[in-house]
Amino acid sequence: MKRIKLKEISSFIGSGLTPLRSNTKYWNNATIPWLKTEQLGEYKIYNTNEFISEIALKETSIKLYPVNTIAIAMYGEGQTRGKTSIIKKPMTTNQACCNLIINEQKADYLFVYYNLRTKYNKLRSLSSGVRKNLNSNDIKDLEIELPENISTQQKIAKVLSALDDKIELNNRINAELEAMAKTLYDYWFVQFDFPNENNKPYKTSGGKMTYSPELKREIPVGWEVKKLGELGVFKNGINYDPTKPGNTFANIINVRNISNSSTFISKFDLDKIALFDHELSNYLVSENDILIARSGIPGAIRLISEFDENTIYCGFIIRFLLSDNNFKNYLFFTLRNLESSSTAKSTGTIMQNINQDTLKRMDIIIPNSTILNKFNSVIVPIFTKLNINIKENQQLSELRDWLLPMLMNGQVKVGGDE
Repeated sequence: MKRIKLKEISSFIGSGLTPLRSNTKYWNNATIPWLKTEQLGEYKIYNTNEFISEIALKETSIKLYPVNTIAIAMYGEGQTRGKTSIIKKPMTTNQACCNLIINEQKADYLFVYYNLRTKYNKLRSLSSGVRKNLNSNDIKDLEIELPENISTQQKIAKVLSALDDKIELNNRINAELEAMAKTLYDYWFVQFDFPNENNKPYKTSGGKMTYSPELKREIPVGWEVKKLGELGVFKNGINYDPTKPGNTFANIINVRNISNSSTFISKFDLDKIALFDHELSNYLVSENDILIARSGIPGAIRLISEFDENTIYCGFIIRFLLSDNNFKNYLFFTLRNLESSSTAKSTGTIMQNINQDTLKRMDIIIPNSTILNKFNSVIVPIFTKLNINIKENQQLSELRDWLLPMLMNGQVKVGGDE
């Protein structure tokens, strides 16, 4: 194992740039991926949230980076700075990304990526200036530990990448399952083409509809409209001191997931809770809960179907504890549908800058019990598979994070190591 500077094993290290925003030809007819630091931290990046034009690539000094370039976030408040990802499609980046093209004759790019993952805090410590930004020169001189034999590097990286690849596959499967569940909800409860007694689409097949004055639209005959407040109890989370032992604020952006696809609330041992704040035990989530972000995050509604015991929710979140758990899946999708509605009832969309009173007053369609039960019979297996994948990902992530530092420093060796 030797220590070597990144510039000694790279064929290029440098940052991207932002084409002039006021020059519309740089941003119109845009087809070239343009990466920003907000995406960094993902294992592999296949696409970007923004694109630039071919003209921008030709007329500016921006560089198109090849597949397997390693991108490091140099800017970013909070935890962004120091995050690292692998580019898996030719793309450009902004100036906040430091991009490393590893010389394949000198090092394995995957090994370098994983080594940099262990140096998150070290990378952040290189930052300077008022905003504590990194710069590419400091990154060029950063030393990493490197087995001299490239095949050894590849074997080590292969162990870790096998875990990350499985996590990535599970995430893709879950995305498909989530899309499938949302499509089913829309088909049954937005278009009202749930299966009738002859297993035909209800509305399309001439199913009877009746006008709802509350909703100002037609709904299936026999269905009701109720206030959301009639279906359960709302309770705000707790604001507590994150400097106390064991306390960490929930990261509100992670509430956007359809299921438990990431840990977003601190986990506590009940005995430890009692040591520093007995009130926290009053904010434990339960199996019947839907959690709703109180402001500003589109899609920030979370269904609790399976969860870690002793899990609390913070003051950024409203807990919706249902009176009848049979409505849980249906109401989750209904709230998500309202959140994305263009009919604003508060700042932004219906579900942004939300409060308990607004939620309680919402008019909600109540399907008949037969259709609701049929919906659950289809949705529950989908969520079960989602949660199996999520739990597996948590276990794989823990194993990867346990192995990563030991493989990097040589404490653990793989077959054929030097």
